[in-house]
Amino acid sequence: MRSVAVLAFDGMSPFHLSVPCLVLGDPWDTNGLYDVRVCAEEPGLLRTNAGFGITVEHGLSVMDTADVVILPSWEPTREPSSLLLTTIQRAHARGAVVIGLCIGAYLVAASGIADGREVVTHWRRVAELQARHPDLAVRADVLWSDLGDVMTSAGTAASLDCCLHLVRTQYGVEAAEELARNLVIAPHRSGSQAQYIPVPVPPDPGDDVIEKAMVWARARLDQPVSLDEWAAAVALSRRTFTRQFRARTGSSGQAWLLQQRLDRARLLLETTDHPVERVATASGFGSSAALRHHFHAVLGTTPQRHRQDFAPALA
Repeated sequence: MRSVAVLAFDGMSPFHLSVPCLVLGDPWDTNGLYDVRVCAEEPGLLRTNAGFGITVEHGLSVMDTADVVILPSWEPTREPSSLLLTTIQRAHARGAVVIGLCIGAYLVAASGIADGREVVTHWRRVAELQARHPDLAVRADVLWSDLGDVMTSAGTAASLDCCLHLVRTQYGVEAAEELARNLVIAPHRSGSQAQYIPVPVPPDPGDDVIEKAMVWARARLDQPVSLDEWAAAVALSRRTFTRQFRARTGSSGQAWLLQQRLDRARLLLETTDHPVERVATASGFGSSAALRHHFHAVLGTTPQRHRQDFAPALA
């Protein structure tokens, strides 16, 4: 069981506070994978921006021993105290994973733990945060960013995606997918914030040809899928399909398909004793060499090492 410290502050959004508590803190959903404690700089009764109060028992000292420190939001007009920033820096220095959800990226940036690297925040706040911290690359083109020691997420609901990514990273695909089913949310959303801003929701789900294309491709992950064949399956030209897919998801069709194949391979490695060659075939990579190449390029590990980490009994 890993320990998690979640920061609360006076006037915060109860939704942002609830996300890590719900995704990581409910033992019925997570089977006791995390011990979550909410903390505040000044414990006691805190107001929320929803008109009710919450009582926080723990002070910032819980960050000193937590494996994961989550900063679920912040008020950009509020200057963080030196005590809070020092506590975040100290937790990071001893090896805790620090996660800034949504506007919590402001605290990540202010603490300096991501200097010279990248952070993600809500698309409405990107320009402001970039102006404050020109040394950072502030992104709005992804739902979350994982630097290994620091994670940040885009706005609001992307906090759910980032917390699920943490579970997937620390406990594997199977645990994350089971949790997502219990929460009735998508286990993995690829793409960017852009996919939610300019594109209207189709009036009828049946009108969403890209969703149909995704379903078609997921049913054929063990087979080669050419772009022309994929486009033809939903009666679009290659050019129109490519344009609409990027507008809908924020990524190219091939990048999305690669991620689906990797997820399939990870799940098979965690839940079956199939040889790596068979896993490669079943997930559409064709050979164990191709599977190893993409595992290393995208995940920074090998299929065998992944199985050892997440399913040691099958290794």
